[in-house]
Amino acid sequence: MDMPHLVDSPSSRTKIRVILAQPRGFCAGVERAIDIVERALKKFGPPIYVRHEIVHNRHVVEDLRARGAIFVDELDEVPDGAITVFSAHGVARKVENAAAGRQLPVIDATCPLVAKVHNEGRRYAAQGREVILIGHEGHAEVEGTIGQIDGKVHLVQTTDEAERIEVGTPDQLSYITQTTLSVDDTRGIIQVLKRRFPSIIGPDVRDICYATQNRQEAVHDLAKLVDLILVVGSKNSSNSNRLREIGAELGRPSYLIDDASHIDASWFEGVRTIGLTAGASAPEILVRGVIDGIRRFGDVDIEILAGTPEDVKFKLPAEVADV
Repeated sequence: MDMPHLVDSPSSRTKIRVILAQPRGFCAGVERAIDIVERALKKFGPPIYVRHEIVHNRHVVEDLRARGAIFVDELDEVPDGAITVFSAHGVARKVENAAAGRQLPVIDATCPLVAKVHNEGRRYAAQGREVILIGHEGHAEVEGTIGQIDGKVHLVQTTDEAERIEVGTPDQLSYITQTTLSVDDTRGIIQVLKRRFPSIIGPDVRDICYATQNRQEAVHDLAKLVDLILVVGSKNSSNSNRLREIGAELGRPSYLIDDASHIDASWFEGVRTIGLTAGASAPEILVRGVIDGIRRFGDVDIEILAGTPEDVKFKLPAEVADV
């Protein structure tokens, strides 16, 4: 896309303040999932088959594909005996059973926080409760979670749906949540459910993934300081989309971009301070590339927002822990 003409004289270049969100980019679950594929490639050699995208980021997927990972939609695309990795989003039990039935050597890269939601849903179902899953229809994590629960699961995406939902056992009801939702939106849905079904039980909204919450809180802070917000992440990344939506809801023009090539010159007219963050599946190298892209518009002064430090590390599966 066209970039504005820049005058050569340094003194005439626009001064642009870029405030980096903290935290941003990779979370512990994403780092673990990518590490699992990389270690599997090193230990077993290519090809390694991965069911669905390991994480929702085009650049990450293309990099791993170039190194020998083969991404498939379903297990019937995996040859007999091939090393198979389940993505960070988790899978339904029928997928696990199909892999076991074929005796595929599986390495499970499901994020431990997603696995926690699976366990909560199974526990509620075992108590005889209907389960309401707050999440987005068609998302890989939602499909996997529904498929992990024996019993009735209702999917609710909005407060309007929460107002209309009909259940069979209103006094035996529970809820769980997709890990990458907007905390504010989820809180509103839970409030509606608790008003309609006073005996409903479920986790506190704080049980939404810590990384999701931290990145959303950082956007709240950014919005107070900047004219515009850029979110680095792929269009199919739920948590990245939520970051952009939060920025827009807070009154700041906000754009979700894959990388620097998607920067639009028209966004920066009259803009002097830019907030920059990245979804939990976007690598830091893309953030650096966007900063370089912004430099084409003027001289950049970088600041880092004070934010919540993250030092979480998740244990690797035994199959690759020794690599």
